[in-house]
Amino acid sequence: MISDQLSPTRTPPTDHRDLSLRLQMKPAGTALKPVAGGWWPWSDDPAAEFPALIAALGAWVGPVNRVSYHLDTWGPVARKAPVDGRMVRFEGFRSIDPHTVVVIGSDRRRVSLLVVPPAIPAGVARAVLRSVADRDSTASVADILAANGVLLETHDLSLVIVPRSRPAEPAEERWEAEGGHIR
Repeated sequence: MISDQLSPTRTPPTDHRDLSLRLQMKPAGTALKPVAGGWWPWSDDPAAEFPALIAALGAWVGPVNRVSYHLDTWGPVARKAPVDGRMVRFEGFRSIDPHTVVVIGSDRRRVSLLVVPPAIPAGVARAVLRSVADRDSTASVADILAANGVLLETHDLSLVIVPRSRPAEPAEERWEAEGGHIR
């Protein structure tokens, strides 16, 4: 479940225990490539964000041994740290997609997740997470982000939000047709 406890542009509190995990996974039995789900962290601090993700993904991969991430996307973190009583290795690479993390369990089961940048507006972030969780989606990370108006600037890893035109909802159509008065 995705919640809006904070504006994504506001710096979240240091204590993340009161913030819900914004994670959306594809339904069981669907294609998990190229990503099995999407995650919208509150910050780019791996020490604050990864423990809740690790706890949630245990059902998918078993006890988590490793988390791989892009070095330039996340802040610094210890190479190994205890999480829920287990030592977990954190591996940063520049070769991994900057907008993904890979969580690997003890029996080598793994999931790749699209990471929605923390500063993305809530409506756009929710749309990206819904797109990722679509049972039929086999789109790439870049395609999913672009389809939701998030364009990647590859030269500096920044993001640009481009408003998407979308079809009017029936209530909006009626509002416009009646001069702004819904009956």
